[in-house]
Amino acid sequence: MSTPDSDAPPAKVRYADLPDAYHLWKWRVLIAYCVFYSMNYMGRFNFSLIQPEIISALGITRADTGWINSWMFWGFAVGDIVHGRLGERFGYRRILLFGAIGTGLFNFITSYGNSITGLLIPWAVVGFVNAATWAPGIGLLAQWWSRRERGRAMGMVGTAAGFAMLVVWIVTPWVAANFGWRAALRYPPMVITLLGIAFYFVAKDKPSDAGLPDYVESDDVSKEAELSSEGREEGLRAYMHLLSNWRFFVACQVKGLDNVVRYGIVAWAPVYYSQVGGMDLRQMGWVTFAYPLGYMWGPICGGYISDRFFKSNRSIVMIISGVLSGAAVLGIALIPANHIPLAVFLLLVGGFTVNMSPIQALAVDLAGRKLAGTASGVLDAHGYIYGAVQAVFFGWLSLAVPNGWFWVFAIMAGTRLISIAAIWRVRA
Repeated sequence: MSTPDSDAPPAKVRYADLPDAYHLWKWRVLIAYCVFYSMNYMGRFNFSLIQPEIISALGITRADTGWINSWMFWGFAVGDIVHGRLGERFGYRRILLFGAIGTGLFNFITSYGNSITGLLIPWAVVGFVNAATWAPGIGLLAQWWSRRERGRAMGMVGTAAGFAMLVVWIVTPWVAANFGWRAALRYPPMVITLLGIAFYFVAKDKPSDAGLPDYVESDDVSKEAELSSEGREEGLRAYMHLLSNWRFFVACQVKGLDNVVRYGIVAWAPVYYSQVGGMDLRQMGWVTFAYPLGYMWGPICGGYISDRFFKSNRSIVMIISGVLSGAAVLGIALIPANHIPLAVFLLLVGGFTVNMSPIQALAVDLAGRKLAGTASGVLDAHGYIYGAVQAVFFGWLSLAVPNGWFWVFAIMAGTRLISIAAIWRVRA
């Protein structure tokens, strides 16, 4: 005679013993999230690409738009800290849906701004709500993908983000050139809302929600992380536990330094090539398009290399990333801004190498799946805090010192050396 629990899936099984249905579901969840995220930057980095138009239309300076953009980074950082934790408590898909709807709504509100304050406040809220589409999504994927395959899975997510960068680089300047900068904030982000709703119905938060067993983590790094997190999942204890792990803390700072370059180029390369290189909006868009094109392929290659050749050791790939991306950004600082072939080459190489760093997979590895959402959020929050600082600092620096643009890109290159030195200590 059957009992009420006789048909329930086993609590956990070895990854090699998981049923075929599990593997179909893990790919379904991953692909659905990648499709959703591939459009996500139309609601977050669209502002960077229309800065020259906003400066001209409102009579403000690039230091002003840098300040406005920094508030999006601050908003995203705060959102990162809370949304990953909320996803673990109330369901990853619910928090992600909130973020998708909020992103479309507050981009629409931002489009009506006519002053620095009128843009700054709603744009900060955009950052906060859009953060709900990241950490909960990474937390959800960690429930389905173990450490031994996680580099590739997170690499696919990073490539989706790179594709999102490519999409925003095509769509935003085109919409702004044909319909005005306000339209670029108003209409493309609606796609994010629609895809967020679709993801809610397609995915599941964890295998047991689909009637499937959970996997047993076999890799020592994540196995130890999951054991050490037992009993520390509630409230502020989760944050204290993560930040007391020195490897995780160092990884957070490396993520921050990565974002100084990753989003420093996003924010300032369009303005640099427009104002110094003398390019119009369309030409600037096509030249700097090389950056997201390289950016798109970096993560999947970096994740595959770390899993396939270095037994999921992320640090080695991150060091390679630091060396190559630093050289590319230094090249941008040294060549003339109107040298189009070299600009395209360096942006392509810089985009690929800076984004091949598997830092996100490393954070989840060090936290374990129970705290994957919190860990992803805390890591990413550091990235956006650093991103907020660079948005203000580089906007000021480009105006305040002689040959300011050279120092903007030279300092970006210098941060790569600091990242290399820091991650050398982690070795995980």
